[in-house]
Formats: sequence, C-alpha cells, structure tokens
Amino acid sequence: MYSMLKHSHSGLRWIVLALLIAAIVAAYQKMSKKDTTEAKQPFLFNLIAVHVQTLIGLVLYFISPKVQHVEGMMQSAVLRFYGMEHILMMIIAAVLVTIGYSKGKRQPAPQRYKTLFIFNLIALIIILAAIPWPFRAELGGSWF
Repeated sequence: MYSMLKHSHSGLRWIVLALLIAAIVAAYQKMSKKDTTEAKQPFLFNLIAVHVQTLIGLVLYFISPKVQHVEGMMQSAVLRFYGMEHILMMIIAAVLVTIGYSKGKRQPAPQRYKTLFIFNLIALIIILAAIPWPFRAELGGSWF
C-alpha cells in the first residue's frame, strides 16, 4: 500500500503543477483582458487536485518510513524535510489555494482573477520549494 500511495503522490504532483500553472495563466489572462466571461473550471480542477494530493500526502505522513519523530530528527536533513518542512509547506500551499478560491467566488470579476492569480502564484512558489526534486540528492527524490 505504501508503494502505491508513494507513486500516486509522486505522479499526481505533475497534474497538480500543470493545473496550478493553468489556473495562474487563466487568471492572468482574465485579469489583464478585463474579460467578463466566467472561467471556473481551471480553478475548481486545481482546487480538487490539490486537495486530493494533500489527502494522499497526509496518509503517507503517517505510514512513511521517511517520517520518524525520534531524538535528533532536526539534525537529519531527510527526517527534518519529510517530518516537518515538506508537510508544513504543502499544507500552507493547499490552504492558500483554498482561501484564494473561496475569496475569489465572492468578488466581482476583475478582482476575482487578481485574487486567484496572487494566491495560486504564492502556492506554486511554495510547492516548487517543497518538492523533493531529484537534484536534491540528500532527500532521495525522483522525477516520478
């Protein structure tokens, strides 16, 4: 079960990143063109994907061997990253996407897309910083 969840979480990352970038681009286009047509799908799909990814990540947090709350956890880069840094930054990013979506629903069209753009852009930056990329060799990350 752990292996399946780990690969799902790793593969879903690409879908989340693609949807997040699509939402940012859609918000920017709507914001800059002053277009009044509604575009809810990219933002809703982004929200759903981020929440599914977060739920899988929370399950992994409790069953992963990379998460160990032991003495000296903060001295180990791997244990600190997976036990504290990764989950904290990803939850903050998921909260930002959710707040942006919720606030955006209640605002008029031009302001809505500016809010969505800002919140999703900040979430994207946090997510990119929190992913265990392969070039961060000490964390044991992979492309998939």
